[in-house]
Amino acid sequence: MTQVRPAAVSDLFYPASPAKLRRQVEQFLQQARQRVQPRPQCPKVLVVPHAGYVYSGPVAASGYVLLEPYREGIRRVVLVGTAHHAAGPGALYSPHGEWACPLGTFPVEVDTLAALHARGLARPDAAAHRREHSLEVQLPFLAVVLGSVPLVPLVVGRCSLEESRRLAEALWPRQETLLVVSTDLSHYLPYELARQEDRRTAQVITRLAPEELQPEMTCGFYALRGVLGEARRRGCQAEVIDLRNSGDTAGSRGEVVGYGSFAIYEPKQQSA
Repeated sequence: MTQVRPAAVSDLFYPASPAKLRRQVEQFLQQARQRVQPRPQCPKVLVVPHAGYVYSGPVAASGYVLLEPYREGIRRVVLVGTAHHAAGPGALYSPHGEWACPLGTFPVEVDTLAALHARGLARPDAAAHRREHSLEVQLPFLAVVLGSVPLVPLVVGRCSLEESRRLAEALWPRQETLLVVSTDLSHYLPYELARQEDRRTAQVITRLAPEELQPEMTCGFYALRGVLGEARRRGCQAEVIDLRNSGDTAGSRGEVVGYGSFAIYEPKQQSA
């Protein structure tokens, strides 16, 4: 019998009621359609935030809305995020064959995880995923925009840039694969300072300059810099889709958390 990773943060980070949750996600997407113009190419990578939906949901939707025209072409999602609860280093996966959220379940590519383990690129760690929210909060958006796509879910703890890049390289190749990097930006800075620091981080991300990324810039530092390194190696381009913080969405401006949505595109194939 397949083990299912149950929702751990429903009613904390997002509504537990399927009807309320779907309504909220669809509202965020509708608002995003008014701000974000469709792009002529599907992103290969989305970088999106993972806080409570009232804070980061509108910013995450700005990224996810770019996928809507390309829904049929995305057949799997590699989901890499912050390891808030991991004691060990490197890329970590759970033993579950399915992941659940109030809007449905997602099959996990367990063979892919096993292959990563065999190559020394990831290892099992159920405890790291038990209470982790960085991946789970992406599932309702994926359910609404893409449906129940197969997942490769990983959290990434302490590792070198080259170790993280090699992981991204292994997960990248298939054309129908979307990579989603789940990370927030600055944490608990005054509003204007946070805006300044997040703009600096956005420049690093859009330049695909992982060596300039610092741990204080983004909680998903280890996962993100490997993806940036692999994207640069492949000649990709990146853009900022949305850059706001909790003071812009639903919180006070005394201490805020920064959120950004970014899209990374592969080079277009040249016609013969």
